[in-house]
Amino acid sequence: MRRTSAPRTRTLVTATVLGLALAASAPAVAQAQSALDTNAPVRVTLTVQGPDGLLFKGKIRTRGHDVTTATGGTHHCDGTNGAANPSAVPTPTAALDDAAHKRHFTWDGTWYASFDDYSVDTIKGVNGGGTAYWNISVNGTSTPVGGCQFKLNAGDKVAFTWTAF
Repeated sequence: MRRTSAPRTRTLVTATVLGLALAASAPAVAQAQSALDTNAPVRVTLTVQGPDGLLFKGKIRTRGHDVTTATGGTHHCDGTNGAANPSAVPTPTAALDDAAHKRHFTWDGTWYASFDDYSVDTIKGVNGGGTAYWNISVNGTSTPVGGCQFKLNAGDKVAFTWTAF
């Protein structure tokens, strides 16, 4: 009798362990799916302030995506840059890129592999050159990371401001 009960016990233990393993993996799958939704489009207000006045202001629907500039080439700009976020998210530079495409203006930026991000050099033909740069702020505060790394939320106010050194 012992021989017949041993395989049955092993089967119950194996089934219990397998059931627990499947149950334990269920929340991980749910979390992975919610992480995929972090790049849902958001609507933000984008302002571009040049040295001589307002160059652009409008509401833009954006999400993180690949960005192409004449100088910098094509690179991802979705918040995963520099490992800033674990999954893709909307970003300020992606918002600028979306506005440029939707409202038919140009911008350009140099890609810096060491920062895994663009430096915005020119917007609507305005270049800072050696005397100014395009500062990026969200809700009135300069971003602590690059424009392809900072996560935007719905309703954020994004500003690219020509700033003298």
